[in-house]
Amino acid sequence: MLTNTLNIAVTAAAGEQDSEAQLIEVLQSNAALKEKLDACRGLARVGSKAAVPVLAALLEDKQLAHMARYALETIPDPSVDDAFRAALGKLQGNLLAGVIGSIGVRRDTKAVESLTGLLKSEDLVVSQAAARALGNMGTLPAARAIESAMAHVPEASQLAFCEGLFRCAEKLRDSGLCQEAWAIYDRMRQFKAPHQVITGAHRGATELRP
Repeated sequence: MLTNTLNIAVTAAAGEQDSEAQLIEVLQSNAALKEKLDACRGLARVGSKAAVPVLAALLEDKQLAHMARYALETIPDPSVDDAFRAALGKLQGNLLAGVIGSIGVRRDTKAVESLTGLLKSEDLVVSQAAARALGNMGTLPAARAIESAMAHVPEASQLAFCEGLFRCAEKLRDSGLCQEAWAIYDRMRQFKAPHQVITGAHRGATELRP
């Protein structure tokens, strides 16, 4: 019985590896767009470190970048984070904003410094994505980066930056750093921001008041 179970497990693992190899082959071929999109979806399920370079090469492809990021986000290998950080210096516009969003999803704290620089981007799509991604990090350095940039934030980006701070405060609270979260909310109450921001900050500070 045990032998049969082991055989089944080995066969399943081999089949999964074959599937990954086949999906990678599709991405490297002249297959139609739909087939390549489906291959990315498949790699989101079975992809490993072997798929990372192939998927990373698609981050500059306007038609495939979104699904490539989707697949990369699910692969539990640090090479994914390396690939996303490397792409920050190569992309622009929506493609760059997409990679920033993926970094936020993976909460790659090694990217905090790079994202801090992107808060000053003249492309509002990029700077807003950076603020939200830093918010997902939920760390004190990330929160400080957003707060430091608030003084120079265009009105059109103010809500996105405040959203980043709210995310930071929530994650700090959930991590047990209630005093630090309260301090963020308390400082946000002093912002010249839309009323919903002030109301949310007041509620957060009240709930966590020392």
